[in-house]
Amino acid sequence: MVPLKNRWLTCCLIEYLGNALLIDCGEGTQIALHLSGRKISHIRTLLITHTHADHIAGLPGFLLTLGNTGKTSPLLIAGPKGIRKTVQALLTIAPFLPYPLEVQELEPQDILQRDGMEIRCLALMHSVPCLGYRVTVYRKPVFSPQKAEALQIPRPFYRQLHEGNTVCLPDHRMIAPEQVIEKERPPLSVCYCTDTLPIPAIARFAEGADLMICEGMYGEDDMLDKMEKKGHMLFSDAAALAAQAGVGRLWLTHYSPAMQNPNDYIANAKKFFPNVQAAWDGICLSLPEGKDGG
Repeated sequence: MVPLKNRWLTCCLIEYLGNALLIDCGEGTQIALHLSGRKISHIRTLLITHTHADHIAGLPGFLLTLGNTGKTSPLLIAGPKGIRKTVQALLTIAPFLPYPLEVQELEPQDILQRDGMEIRCLALMHSVPCLGYRVTVYRKPVFSPQKAEALQIPRPFYRQLHEGNTVCLPDHRMIAPEQVIEKERPPLSVCYCTDTLPIPAIARFAEGADLMICEGMYGEDDMLDKMEKKGHMLFSDAAALAAQAGVGRLWLTHYSPAMQNPNDYIANAKKFFPNVQAAWDGICLSLPEGKDGG
């Protein structure tokens, strides 16, 4: 919620095939990413959950730092209703950027396609308009060179077939992608939800995600009444939603500054969902985790 000397504010960087998107941008975000060994020059999309300071006050510094990397390609900033006005106000202290800036206000049902990543939105329940995001990559199936060779398909046609296109060979044979596919691969999804009450829609939104990143403002269950008034969640709330959603794993984040050691309370989450971690600055995961063809 607030930056501490040993803990930065919540943000999430997702990288795919050389491009990246960032979710939320509290003060010092560019420093936190640098300390985690992440490059920011290839960020092309910035998603803001809501306009509270701990999620957007770092925007001017981040944009200026991004400009210092030599970036000239456009950056899209997207978020809930009101994001355009907030961004315009913050840009008064970063008025000159060496790259084009686009700002888009999203509705909960909107779907964005960015650099091979599909972004879906969910209206969360907080004191201001707030969106959760689900980022999905639909992967190509596993191509079988052996099947292609058995069919005597020239190599220049492999790429088209792998991309799902039927091809006509020089000998006039029509080859469908299904004839050279070894197996299908499931999509990869990351679901990110903060700040919000634990509404049932979150479990439906996160269903089957490989990774769910969710707020856990306090670990103690006796803080329930306080969290309901503030529009936030406990560790146990987030874990119960993860269990309902059947996600692969859960990372907790967005801790109260009063909770110095989140791991002291992780058992309260594990009662509901065993595969949970109290996230820390720089925690990183590569998907897929298993060997399913990459």
